[in-house]
Amino acid sequence: MRQWRIIAKEAMARASIIGKFLCLLHVTDAYILSSNHVLGPSMLPTLNITGDVVLVEHLSHRLGKLGSGDLVLVRSPLDPKKTLTKRIVAMEGDKVTFSLDPTRSHSSRSLVVQKGHVWIQGDNANVSCDSRHFGPLPFGLIEGKAFMRLFSNLSFVRYGHLAALVYWVNETTHSIVGLTNA
Repeated sequence: MRQWRIIAKEAMARASIIGKFLCLLHVTDAYILSSNHVLGPSMLPTLNITGDVVLVEHLSHRLGKLGSGDLVLVRSPLDPKKTLTKRIVAMEGDKVTFSLDPTRSHSSRSLVVQKGHVWIQGDNANVSCDSRHFGPLPFGLIEGKAFMRLFSNLSFVRYGHLAALVYWVNETTHSIVGLTNA
């Protein structure tokens, strides 16, 4: 009988350690740092159409440390089951001018991003479903900031910091000039 008690105590101690580890893993993944698989054409050339695994930190948006040019993961306002990866183009209070159809640049609209919202767009505007379609995105739908590519589904492995958006800002509009590797 004594031997069974020793075995049971040891089993409970190990189960407790495993439980604590799993709790730590969940908290880390949900609130600090996680990885995410991103695929699709909307973020070309920054991310590959065949898919990239990126590291996402979940602190910046909670601390208000996001800005124009940051690549973020957001809950889709059109389908809450989906997560989108887009770039912040304008913050609250910024005026943004955009074209619903990028192939016809002569038809554009302007608006000021309201308080508590951001304007997001994919780097490949021709195929991206973004703020041009559903309007400014509430901060509450931002889940994290992508900051590093771990690996790619291409035949060669690429890793490193994601490309930073280079843009110029005049007093009334935000205009994307191009991308550079940061």
